[in-house]
Amino acid sequence: MINSKEIMAFKSYQNQAQVFVKEYLLADPLIPYTSIVGGIFACKMIYDLTQLICTIYFKSYSSLSKIQRTEWNNRAISTIHAIFTTTVSLYFVFCSNLYSDSQSTELITLRSSPLSTFALGVSVGYFIADLGMIFWFYPSLGGYEYVVHHLLSLVAVAYAMLSGEGQLYTYMVLISETTTPGINLRWYLDTAGMKRTSAYLLNGVVIFIAWLVARILLFIYMFYHVYLHIDQVRQMHTFGHLLVFIVPPVLSIMNLVWFSKIIKGLRKTLAKRQ
Repeated sequence: MINSKEIMAFKSYQNQAQVFVKEYLLADPLIPYTSIVGGIFACKMIYDLTQLICTIYFKSYSSLSKIQRTEWNNRAISTIHAIFTTTVSLYFVFCSNLYSDSQSTELITLRSSPLSTFALGVSVGYFIADLGMIFWFYPSLGGYEYVVHHLLSLVAVAYAMLSGEGQLYTYMVLISETTTPGINLRWYLDTAGMKRTSAYLLNGVVIFIAWLVARILLFIYMFYHVYLHIDQVRQMHTFGHLLVFIVPPVLSIMNLVWFSKIIKGLRKTLAKRQ
């Protein structure tokens, strides 16, 4: 009888929790705000878990300076966010029918769903949290180029989330986050004194290929897609229209500058090994 009552009580709480999540936390008007808060909370949780796990299992972690440990934890956050947002972006751009030309008569630039809006909100929460850390420890976690990149990304993603406009192109740009885990792994290997290892060289090659595909070729594809749907893009609000024509080109220029540095770094590494 006790077990039966406990089970019934548990099911009652479970049903109440489901109703609360469905009717309040995930209600359409509240999705942007709950997802942003959830993204910020997730960043804090990952930061604390990284600090706890690394303190226990990695002896070299404790020997790092305070700012190095902070950057170590910060890069763990950006890696998890990159994996999440890349997975979601690839799904919406290449697998989902939400933005397919043949599935709906609605303008492709105006399509959205609760799931697409929620995922963008999580990214907004991440950019807010990461910008806060960059400003707090400036310039240890990144210089002005990181600030510009994050501010542009934050404005564009937040606009797409709140207005529902241009979400397809936002997700195309967010696929570029696929390069982040490799960049972070490069920093981890360097910090751990493994710069001369084969893993460091292999990671550099992977970064080169991923950057070329995700931040160069994919941007070219996006510009071509905008060209094909230029009439629909022009029907967006003025601010959204400007974002489509300003943010991606600026980010693409930054990507080209960073890509040239990646090529120089890879050449330098290969020359040393020879």
